[in-house]
Amino acid sequence: MYQACIFDLDGTLADTLDSIAHFGNSALEECGYPAIDREKYRYLVGKGSDLLMRGMLQEVSPKGYTEDDVILLRKTYENLYEQDPMYFVDQYAGMEDMLRELKNRGIKLAVLSNKPHHITSRLITMLYSPGLFNVCYGQRFNVERKPSPEGALEIAKELDAEPKNCLYIGDSNVDMQTGTAAGMDTVGVLWGFRCRSELEQSHAKHIVRHPNEILSIALGEAAAD
Repeated sequence: MYQACIFDLDGTLADTLDSIAHFGNSALEECGYPAIDREKYRYLVGKGSDLLMRGMLQEVSPKGYTEDDVILLRKTYENLYEQDPMYFVDQYAGMEDMLRELKNRGIKLAVLSNKPHHITSRLITMLYSPGLFNVCYGQRFNVERKPSPEGALEIAKELDAEPKNCLYIGDSNVDMQTGTAAGMDTVGVLWGFRCRSELEQSHAKHIVRHPNEILSIALGEAAAD
C-alpha cells in the first residue's frame, strides 16, 4: 500500500476544460483577438498561466506577439477567471467517493497544480469536502512549476512519506514527467485532457479509466493497464 497520493487538478480532479476555454476566449475577445476552438485548449493547458497565454497568442497571432501582449492577456484572463472560477467546473464521476475511501484507509492525499496557488486552493475548497486533502499547492513564485519535481518532493516531505511510497496521478505528459522525476510511481488518467498515447509515451506506470482503479492501485490490490 502507498503512503500518499498526489493529484494534478485540471483534467484529473476537476473537469475544467470548458471553464478554461470560456475564460480564455473571453479574454482574447476583450483584447481584440478571435476565439480559439475548445479542443485546442486541451493541449495549451498544463504548464502554467504564462505558457497558456503564449500558446493562445501563438494560435491567434501567427505573425508574433510582444511581452506587453502576454501581460495584458494574462491580466485580462485572470481578472475574468477570478470573478467566478467555478464556472463550468465539476468533479469527475466517482472521484470524491474514491478519495474518501483512500483517506479512510490511511492514505494521505495532496494536490499539486500549475494553476496559481490561490485559485487551486479555492477550487479544491469549493469542489471537495473539508479536510479531504492534507496538502494543496498550486504554482508558487518560490517553487519551480511542473514538470520540475520540486513541488512533489516538498509535498512528500510534508506528508512524511518517501517518494517511492507515493503515487503521482495526472492526465498529461507533464504529470508523468513530474512523478517520474520525483521518484514516484505514476498513474495516467484517461478522463482528462490528453490521450492514452501521450501517457504511454511518457512512461506512465499505470493507466486508468475510472477513479476506482486508482483505489486498487494505491492499496496494492490490483494494477491497471
